[in-house]
Amino acid sequence: MITKNPKESRAILTEIVLPNDTNNLNNLMGGRLLHWMDIAAAITAHRHCNRTCVTASVNNVSFEHPIPKGSIVTLEANISRAFSSSMEIFIDVWIEDTLSGKKTKCNEAIYTFVAVDNMGRPIKVSAVAPETELEKIRYDGALRRKQLSLILSGKMETKDATELKALFA
Repeated sequence: MITKNPKESRAILTEIVLPNDTNNLNNLMGGRLLHWMDIAAAITAHRHCNRTCVTASVNNVSFEHPIPKGSIVTLEANISRAFSSSMEIFIDVWIEDTLSGKKTKCNEAIYTFVAVDNMGRPIKVSAVAPETELEKIRYDGALRRKQLSLILSGKMETKDATELKALFA
């Protein structure tokens, strides 16, 4: 099986928060941010396998800081790990100070995408070879996150979650 560098698949999306994107507090609506995250993650998944990819789950979203109207927002989506047909995508969200250009991380999310064929059936994807320390940390945690998700959805028995059990051994 082919192994790819995560940087080959990444997507960077930059948007400006316009009045139509905001809530009554003049901050970016969470739903709009989720929409942008889904697009960035879909591009990343597609670049990884060059196939149609669908959102399987939104595993975690962290709304740490509000994003005010007028902010320049950059979403950096990276594949953290690929399984047989699914891919875990991390999205880091940054806001840019329009005067200094300084970027501050304000939110993050983890999405799972599945590659599908023309009939909508899951197909195999290439593995990922993490290189940086952050890539390795996210790669290592991906299997634990997947096992936890499978347990919570009733698709895996806790006795079979070897990676999760290893945390408590």
